[in-house]
Amino acid sequence: MSDKEIIDFTERLQHGLDIAERRMLEEKALHGQKIVVCTKDDKIKHVSAKKAFIALC
Repeated sequence: MSDKEIIDFTERLQHGLDIAERRMLEEKALHGQKIVVCTKDDKIKHVSAKKAFIALC
């Protein structure tokens, strides 16, 4: 693979992951579920998917 092909592939992969994350948050928010996140100070927290989805948008 050339460098350009690798860059194109990683950009498409990242785009797909972004879409999947958004869909997962939407689905969890619709059902009032929580997600697990890691804070900047390396603490693990459970937060509302609705809040995370709003922050993403």
